[in-house]
Amino acid sequence: MADIAGAIISALSCICGTPICNCIDQYRSFNDDVGELRRELDTLTKRKEDIESRIEVGEACGGEMVRREVKDWLKQVQDINVDVHAFLEEVQGIKWYERACLDKLVCRKIDVVREMLEKGSFPGGLFIDRAPARGNRIPTENLVGEISTKEEIWGYLIGDEVGMIGVCGIGGVGKTTIMKNLHNDLQGETRFQKVIWVTVSHPLNVFELQKKIAGAMGKRLLNDDKDADGVMMRAGELMDIMEGVKFVVILDDVWENFSLREVGIPDPKAQNGCKVVVTSRSIEVCSYLSCKIVKVQPLSQEESLKLFLNTVGDVVLEVPGLEEILELIVEECAGLPLAIVVIAGSMRGVDDVIVWRNALAELRDRVKSVKDSNDEIFKRLRFSFDRLDSLEVKNCFLYCSFFKEDYVFSRRELIECWIDGGIFDGLPSREAAYDRGHAIIDRLEKNFLLEKDSRILAFPAYPMLIPGAKMHDIVRDMAITSIGPEFGYMIKAGMNLVELPDEHGWVKDPKKLSLMANDILKVPLSMSPKCSTLSTLILSSNSNLSEIPESFFGEMLALKVLDLSSTAIETLPNSISKLKNLSTLRLQLCKKLKYLPSLANLRGLKKLDLHRAGIEVVPQGMGMLISLEYLDLLFCPNLKEIPTGILLNLSSLQYLAVCCLRETTIVRNLEEVARLKKLETLECNFDDIHDFNYFVNKFKDFQRAIAYSLLVGSAEDMLRRSKHVLVITDCEIGEECIVLPNKLEDLSIIGLKNMGSSLSKIVLLDKANELRTCTISSCEEIECVVELDSSSSSLRCPVFDKLEVLRLWGLPRLCELVRVEGEATPSHVFSNLKKLYVLFCLGIRKLFPLELLQTLQNLEAIIVYDCHQMEEIIASLDSDASSSDKFTFTFPKLRELRLSGLPQLKSICSAKGVMVCNSIETIEIGGCPELKRIPVQLPQLDNGQPSPPPHLREIEIDESSKEWWESMEWDHPNAKNLLQPFLKYSRRPWE
Repeated sequence: MADIAGAIISALSCICGTPICNCIDQYRSFNDDVGELRRELDTLTKRKEDIESRIEVGEACGGEMVRREVKDWLKQVQDINVDVHAFLEEVQGIKWYERACLDKLVCRKIDVVREMLEKGSFPGGLFIDRAPARGNRIPTENLVGEISTKEEIWGYLIGDEVGMIGVCGIGGVGKTTIMKNLHNDLQGETRFQKVIWVTVSHPLNVFELQKKIAGAMGKRLLNDDKDADGVMMRAGELMDIMEGVKFVVILDDVWENFSLREVGIPDPKAQNGCKVVVTSRSIEVCSYLSCKIVKVQPLSQEESLKLFLNTVGDVVLEVPGLEEILELIVEECAGLPLAIVVIAGSMRGVDDVIVWRNALAELRDRVKSVKDSNDEIFKRLRFSFDRLDSLEVKNCFLYCSFFKEDYVFSRRELIECWIDGGIFDGLPSREAAYDRGHAIIDRLEKNFLLEKDSRILAFPAYPMLIPGAKMHDIVRDMAITSIGPEFGYMIKAGMNLVELPDEHGWVKDPKKLSLMANDILKVPLSMSPKCSTLSTLILSSNSNLSEIPESFFGEMLALKVLDLSSTAIETLPNSISKLKNLSTLRLQLCKKLKYLPSLANLRGLKKLDLHRAGIEVVPQGMGMLISLEYLDLLFCPNLKEIPTGILLNLSSLQYLAVCCLRETTIVRNLEEVARLKKLETLECNFDDIHDFNYFVNKFKDFQRAIAYSLLVGSAEDMLRRSKHVLVITDCEIGEECIVLPNKLEDLSIIGLKNMGSSLSKIVLLDKANELRTCTISSCEEIECVVELDSSSSSLRCPVFDKLEVLRLWGLPRLCELVRVEGEATPSHVFSNLKKLYVLFCLGIRKLFPLELLQTLQNLEAIIVYDCHQMEEIIASLDSDASSSDKFTFTFPKLRELRLSGLPQLKSICSAKGVMVCNSIETIEIGGCPELKRIPVQLPQLDNGQPSPPPHLREIEIDESSKEWWESMEWDHPNAKNLLQPFLKYSRRPWE
């Protein structure tokens, strides 16, 4: 054997020309290097996942904008991952003596992976630089009467003696309002690094509480297990995150005992300088947490009257004989601020003494029997509900309680619920229903039965405040416990339920049941609730609910609305087909849903929402749904076609949302869509510009006035800001220009590749004469918005004549708004522009050329943030330095001037220039250390002395700019003293 082996080795040595021992060494080295490649790739993959997690948190919590280099790195890492895995699979099948020859290639791949690891350190951060934030400012009301309580709490916050503070008082007494004001005041306190506000859910959910606090710290907890061990592990993670950070944590509306250590909040002590504030209706909860207790007392009669008049309006005092009745009504409010503003809101605009006298009688009748502290506020709030003028509005109000506590719902979301519930059945169209819905929301907000609120949405490359509303937790409690049962409502939303209430736990003959946002895992196989009157069942956002048995709907034959959105449901029981009264079936975000039973018998179905569902084929019998008004099949990744003829059968459709991707046959259904005579709204998604242009050209003769939202590219959602919207994201433009549809009102172009130097290079703008809003974001090549040729007879760009809002975000090469080739001056461009946003455009130096100013007379807001090379807002004249004349720049409608994060900004206008803008309301300056002068002209009184602009409300400066404010130069010696009362320190809404 040895001789044979020796012969083979000798032969191989001769053949290869290399000693065989060297080949064996290379083989061994190859194995070692492959192992090293695997380890390095694993490290790179983990870093990629960590960065993606941090980006997800940053975008969710603060609308952060990711650096382009980070996006490119993630894409390159993905490509390397694919390449290396393919290589490793390939070498598995190569013979051992061939592997030695590949060792150099393995080493090169190791070098590439290591190079990417080094590039992935990102010392400049993942996001475009912003000022560090301690917390978000919270919209709140001004305090009336709680000043001494606020000052007491403030003393404990800035002192060293107290770490735990408990703010106690009955519901509606103003605890939350006091703490919201203090939270905002703390934004200017440099002693704290983080100020965190968390509204604690009821009942207490430690998992969600940990998640919210970690999010406020800008982190994401790795452990997602909800069992006891998972909560404990997460507490350890959170403790590590918060350790060493000087924080204030405000836990609002706590109902139950818990320990800080259980959550993961380090104990606040004098040594670490941290504070925890708890607001609660229960003094026992605060005592359990060893808090220094501060009791919030009801307002005095004088303070109550002041708050009531602030809400209802002082004009009521002019009504003869009303003052005494008004004081008696205020007295019945028992000093509770929430009751005062709600009741005052319900009486706003009433000037008839008889109506006021009757209102006093009704209020007294409501509050004459007080059982406990909840009833004390509920009975007063119930008075405002009773004054709603119709059953329609009352039902709309009660529907708001379907959502979990403190949920901020968008107007669209809420109005869709009202439409689904049949509240607007008598109206002729969805547009009419939306008009009525908006009017009702306004009414409920004016009556303080809903609170205005908003949430920040990073869409898809810039943050936007999305207006919405929510119910005050006490108003919601009143709706659920005091009013809802009378109307047959059973609300168990957000109660941490892990299973359905047994049939004995259901109210008798419920009409509407919400089990939204719980942790229900399954429905018992034998469960068949006897609910012959149930018309609405909401099981949405039970993310682990995967199956519903056949028997469950057996006794629910009156069911009209069924919502299973955001569940793990895989199939629906066949018994669904027997629900002949069903009018709404919502299956949005049911990504595991593959099968629906036949819908042929559901002839009364008006709404079928399968947005982002996992279905592979359209439901059987869908073509039989002659009453269907709303169909959403958008972003169903497995759905490849809608069979020919189905859409044509849906003659009642008013709203249609579909994907028009190249690999589907849906594009061929466009002719059927054009024949839907009742269609009011069309939403489509396109894979690329080519498919989109095909659609627009195909639809050019479709002249009916329908609303549309069209999305081209990779993003998976769109904002419905107007009736005619086009969003183009992360596409690559080829040889063809973008053909714009008729009546376009809102255009967003985001992350477009090969765009060229201007919008007019790639978009056929001559068709967009109705454009009102334009957003251009994350397009690296763009240098100006529009280019004009001076050789043409008229330097006009009609598309921008009617433009009202222009947003320019993250454009590194942008250097000017309008570029004219030649010496001529553009006319009418931006002549109707009202709001201009220029954000994170790092190359632009001058915002407005002098030639453009004459067309900007309708500007209401100029917002310029984080443009690090910006030197001038209005470009100076060449002769400016030597001239003794003053230059006047007039902006007759300007209300907002916001300039922040402009380190090179030296002037707003020329050194001897002044801006005449008597309509100015807000001036914000922050992070502009080189700016020495605010050139807003102060109006003169008859005696020649200056006065503040008549509409000025506030001058906001960044908290780090106090010294800068003191060093400012003023055109008049009294200007600083005149403007000082308007000064406030604040932060941007998304910081």
